[in-house]
Amino acid sequence: MKSPVCEMFGIDFPLVAFTHCRDVVVEVSKAGGLGVLGAAGYGPETLEIELSWIDEHIDGKPYGVDLIAPTSMAVTDDTTPDETLDMVPDEHRDFARGILAQHNIDTADVYQHQRGASGGFLTKQRAGNIIDVAFSHPIRLIANALGVPPTYMLEMAKSRGVVAAALVGAKEHAIKQVDAGVELLVVAGTEAGGHCGEVSTMVLVPEVIEAIERHGKPAPVLAAGGIVTGRQMAACMAMGAAGAWTGSVWLTTAEAETSPVIKEKYVAANSRQTVRSQARTGKYSRQLRSPWTDAWESEEAPQPLPMPLQSLVSEPALAKVTKLAEGGHEGARHLATSFVGQGVGLMNSIQTTRQVVYEFMEDFIAANERLARAVGDD
Repeated sequence: MKSPVCEMFGIDFPLVAFTHCRDVVVEVSKAGGLGVLGAAGYGPETLEIELSWIDEHIDGKPYGVDLIAPTSMAVTDDTTPDETLDMVPDEHRDFARGILAQHNIDTADVYQHQRGASGGFLTKQRAGNIIDVAFSHPIRLIANALGVPPTYMLEMAKSRGVVAAALVGAKEHAIKQVDAGVELLVVAGTEAGGHCGEVSTMVLVPEVIEAIERHGKPAPVLAAGGIVTGRQMAACMAMGAAGAWTGSVWLTTAEAETSPVIKEKYVAANSRQTVRSQARTGKYSRQLRSPWTDAWESEEAPQPLPMPLQSLVSEPALAKVTKLAEGGHEGARHLATSFVGQGVGLMNSIQTTRQVVYEFMEDFIAANERLARAVGDD
């Protein structure tokens, strides 16, 4: 295909797959797209293991790494784990325990032995450590979410010929990114799973493209947010995108690390069964609706804490919920939830990663043929 993204990475099809599963990264890249490993939550040692495994199995195909180094957080490199834990009010832990108790879950050990890490989000020093590991491997792309990438990351990318990308949810954010030197924008609409803004993909993609062109710094754009089919990808490329950045669709693949309980809920869900809330991480993110998310949206719920403190409340509780759900606990099965976009309503079966890639390609081609017929192109 003739796309700037295909030329950037030497790939056959401008489909980028964000995933926390190394197997999915490899399968997407081998099928002609670009797999990107989400490094949030990894320490340097774990990331080294994951990337080394990818290097051994990807047959020289291109891949990337995505990290979350927010522009602002409630902690710094100097904040100790104990100090971080002390910043979490008992009110929030008690509220979370109450939700679990209402569903017959023992809460005595939910926060036992908890350490005050940053919830997978990188402070300046931790980001530097992860970036060093990433660049010690033959990555072709490095992306950052929730802010302008660290200067260190941008400088390393430029010196090593690696494409620096960033996720944006507003046109003013896109301008800051291109001014900083970001080469590829991932424009994510509110339909997206995980962290997202308020504007729909259909509106945001052309808005950003127009804004950066007027600013005099055009850059290739990957459309993101609710894209789980080739026809949606074709629609975004008709608006000027150079390809698609996808995440949710890989959560129900056979290779995905997603809990079987969560996979079942995704497959059964419709597009109205997600919620955009600050209660998971402290910043707005979209996830599958459940009694857990409903409770945090109620009037009785305490206000979400700033990142990364809210994750120190939600993640231990939800980890226990998922584990019990996998063991057949009915209350936990009702509560179980995870990040997913509104495209979940189109994710109706468990397929291999390669099947998903090939269906994207076929659906994309069919959509383009329909458009050609519509404009009378024989």
